[in-house]
Amino acid sequence: MKKLVLGFSLFIVFACQNKTQEMALIKETPTIEEKSLVDVFDYAELEPLLNIKDDKTYVINFWATWCAPCIRELPYFQELHENYKDKNLEVIFISLDFPGKMEKSLLPFIKKIKINSRVILLDDADEKMWIPKIDPNWDGGIPATLIYNKDKRTFYAHAFTKESLLKEVNKFISLD
Repeated sequence: MKKLVLGFSLFIVFACQNKTQEMALIKETPTIEEKSLVDVFDYAELEPLLNIKDDKTYVINFWATWCAPCIRELPYFQELHENYKDKNLEVIFISLDFPGKMEKSLLPFIKKIKINSRVILLDDADEKMWIPKIDPNWDGGIPATLIYNKDKRTFYAHAFTKESLLKEVNKFISLD
């Protein structure tokens, strides 16, 4: 009888442990709504967004969750998005995170800091092809930002302060 009780107790412990692990996996798996927070593009899909010739000014920020300077400047871009959307400006975040880390790193980060601009995960391993197409002088370091409209285009291979970002964006807004 003791063996039966001991065996049953071990069964319950292992069953509960497995159920706990299953529940943890379920919580880690993003919902459809969370997955829709990020578009996944290769460079061919991204390229048209880097060359739109309409009346908007585009601020394209290249960043990653593992890049400390990128994380420091993200709030400035989010504030820019909120304060300048009435000025025909669009902020787009291009994540250079590893595609295999999207569910465990990128999506939770986006939810945590409540990014409200469009986010695209660039899933294209041929960086020697696409980096010089974005800017011939870019070495691929991040953070980096492209600001452009139909009349002007400037690439910045450095982090911004809030003031320096506003100063540069205002050069484009005044052209509109």
